[in-house]
Amino acid sequence: MTIRDLGSGTGSMRRWLSGRLGVPERWVLQDRDPELLALAVDDEAGVEVRVEEIGALSGAELVGTSLVTASALLDVLTAREVDALVAACVEAGCPALLTLTVTGRVELDPPGPLDSRFEAAFNQHQRRHLLGPDAVAHATAAFEARGATVLTRPSPWRLEPGPLTEQWLRGWIGAACEQDPDLTSEAPDYLRRAGELRAVVEHADLLAIPGERT
Repeated sequence: MTIRDLGSGTGSMRRWLSGRLGVPERWVLQDRDPELLALAVDDEAGVEVRVEEIGALSGAELVGTSLVTASALLDVLTAREVDALVAACVEAGCPALLTLTVTGRVELDPPGPLDSRFEAAFNQHQRRHLLGPDAVAHATAAFEARGATVLTRPSPWRLEPGPLTEQWLRGWIGAACEQDPDLTSEAPDYLRRAGELRAVVEHADLLAIPGERT
């Protein structure tokens, strides 16, 4: 199988999926950051890298590709970019496995009185220029409008107290305060809870299988 991984970063999708398909694999890793791609390849055989923007992808370029993959990508694309990706996959008759897209829902434990307000502000911040939490619904509608079969499944992040949760919380709080400055005074109290906080950050995985071309 030839697998085109979009927004590959350091290659986490390949590390997770490689070997699970039960057939020989050839990976094409595509990202705009050459330094991340250099970390992803690490001199392994059967891996090609392409320093390209996602928006440059076309159906003709995907001819011969068995599967398109991406992880944590859809929500940081615009509607136009997602539509172009969908059109390229359907034109080439290429299935797409697009994982770990945020849905906008966050559950904190222990909960705080302003959790829903921070959540709403963060989601609006994402929607300024990107699809954000609307990405799964938008991509599903775009694939189905072109005759593809779409399956979606929940894929939540479950974060335990520790450095990763603290890093996520700082980004979440920072974006929310930028969107709603009135929350700024509440941010220090939320950040002080990072050492004891558990979080469930809801994501979804999407598999689209184009219909047969006539």
